[in-house]
Amino acid sequence: MMTTRAPSLLYKSNVLPVVTIVFAIIVSWYLGAIYLNSPQLIDRYQKRGVDWSFSQLAQDSWSMERAVLPAPHQIALELKKTILDKKITSKRSLVYHAGVTLSSTLLGFLLGTFIGVSLAVGIVYVITLDRSLMPWIIASQTIPILALAPMVVVVLGAMGITGLLPKSLISMYLCFFPITVGMVKGLRSPDPMHLDLMRTYHASKAQIFWKLRLPAAVPFLFASLKVAIALSIVGAIVAELPTGGQGGLGSRLLSGSYYGQTNLIWAALISAALLSATLVTTVGYFQKVACRRLRGGQMFSQ
Repeated sequence: MMTTRAPSLLYKSNVLPVVTIVFAIIVSWYLGAIYLNSPQLIDRYQKRGVDWSFSQLAQDSWSMERAVLPAPHQIALELKKTILDKKITSKRSLVYHAGVTLSSTLLGFLLGTFIGVSLAVGIVYVITLDRSLMPWIIASQTIPILALAPMVVVVLGAMGITGLLPKSLISMYLCFFPITVGMVKGLRSPDPMHLDLMRTYHASKAQIFWKLRLPAAVPFLFASLKVAIALSIVGAIVAELPTGGQGGLGSRLLSGSYYGQTNLIWAALISAALLSATLVTTVGYFQKVACRRLRGGQMFSQ
């Protein structure tokens, strides 16, 4: 019975599908490294008059210093060197740069959440804001962030405002939109019969908001927060690109592209992905806590 139940438990726990996908990605990555790095290596072989085989080509592709696509083990070694082998306070440590990015990300996320929720409440309760403000909010997202971020950083720098605030404003600009849209949808989600029932009890607008609209908007809010926290990291990294060597994962991407250190670029990208996944998971944890407290978690638990 143990032998028959073990595979079923392995499949039900999603371990086998995840391991299969990860294995397929790694194999494809190694094959892609051979394909992308081989033109440079073959050109070297021909210039030196060296006879080569596919096995030698594969080994050289996976150990190339400035490869077009580094092999996974090269990126793993770079992560070990920049995370485990460096002090946290060192400017060569990815932990230090992740902390710099995290600070601007969280500040921008908090500002974006406050502005997004405030705008959503105003749009739902004030018809004038719904008709005049909502189109401008949607239009604001048509501006490319790559064009906006350098202008904001340069203009605020000329005004003497540098450091954390300019990067946080870019993060806020990206993350307030999904929160506003999701919160508006959530606040308008209660059934009209429930709203009429609250009015028959002579409930005030504040009571309707706190007892009906806000609890109904919780799942929409947390779904928007998961998207917003990921966009906030993107905004912080993009805002760090014009600042150069002031720190952050964006500065590591920039320095890696300057010096052709693709290992550093991929290590910074993976660090940003891990940071984003951690923050999204944290938001999901708070979502479960909030769902348990609101109506016993029966309506909002996933």
